[in-house]
Amino acid sequence: MNYNRKFFGMLVLSFVSFVGLAQLSTPPGGGSQRSYVKQHIGGVGKVAIEYSSPGARGRTIYGGVVPYGFNNLGFGLSTAENPSPWRAGADQNTTFYFSHDVKIEGQDLPAGKYGFFVAPAEDGPWTVIFSKDNNHWGSFFYKPENDALRVEVEAEDAEAREWLTYDFVDRQNTSTTVALIWGDKKLPIKIELADPVGAHMEALTAELNNQAGFTFQNYAAAAMYASGVGEHDQAIQWADAAINAPFFGQKNWATMSTKGAVLTAAGKTDEASVVMDEAIKLPGATAGAIHQYGRQLIGAGQKEKALEIFKYNHKQNKGAWPTNYGLARGYSAVGNYKQALKYLELAKANLPAGDTVNGPIIDQNIEKLKNNQDIN
Repeated sequence: MNYNRKFFGMLVLSFVSFVGLAQLSTPPGGGSQRSYVKQHIGGVGKVAIEYSSPGARGRTIYGGVVPYGFNNLGFGLSTAENPSPWRAGADQNTTFYFSHDVKIEGQDLPAGKYGFFVAPAEDGPWTVIFSKDNNHWGSFFYKPENDALRVEVEAEDAEAREWLTYDFVDRQNTSTTVALIWGDKKLPIKIELADPVGAHMEALTAELNNQAGFTFQNYAAAAMYASGVGEHDQAIQWADAAINAPFFGQKNWATMSTKGAVLTAAGKTDEASVVMDEAIKLPGATAGAIHQYGRQLIGAGQKEKALEIFKYNHKQNKGAWPTNYGLARGYSAVGNYKQALKYLELAKANLPAGDTVNGPIIDQNIEKLKNNQDIN
């Protein structure tokens, strides 16, 4: 029996040596469990926060458990000469991860992972610190020279919160606000993408270089986004790819009208006109789509060209709705109110069944034309 016990003890020691310091997933020993939250900004940027969440347990938080300002913790590098901020959580220091360059309360911070510290104030703004040191225990080894950014933020009164929490309390297209909430205080911190257009263009480029880049629809959609944010050269390249790329490029109304739109936005109206003259004759060019193109031309001041397009649409689609309405718009735009009235009355007579929107508008426009006024 003694031999067996000795053998078993040696076996356990050998096993422990073999597995080293690996730890089992036993329940946490303290009251501050690790927490993790993340939030996307504008669909491309990511913010992730990892922290330990202590409970209030009836204690005074600020000015009690968490002293105001910077303090001598009496350990590590924390001394009276080099006081430390609060770890903004418990145990291992809180960390923030940013996938892209951001602005914190309007100040620049590069993408990366940062240790997060706070120096609460009894009165006035609190000091918020993002440190290059992101893997320390607490703030015992805090070094001010490793600060990446310091900003001042006003804390707010809040409904009592038992567990320290980081919560994204506001979410906009290119920004979010995260709040540290504990006890009766809330510390809101605004985070913005430093270059949202650049971030989206980078994401679109990466996606088009992957599986998403094997459809003409995605290239056309990317072209329209790029055009809308002023990236005209890239927009034209992507529009061309939607039409001409091997394997998936297609010349149809969708792709050609996209190219026409991005050329127009780039100020290349003559090129756009040539493209659109071809586009209206391609598959997918419905009477409604051509009608909308004619309206865009009127809006751009190209009234004669618009009338030409409306005439083509009427002939090609044999007077189907809304081609009579289009001719009325076209003739009105060039000042021929008599012809405009003729076609608008035809449009009223051929109003689609169940259309309760256009009828009253047509009646108003008929009255305008009778008074030699342009219609919209």
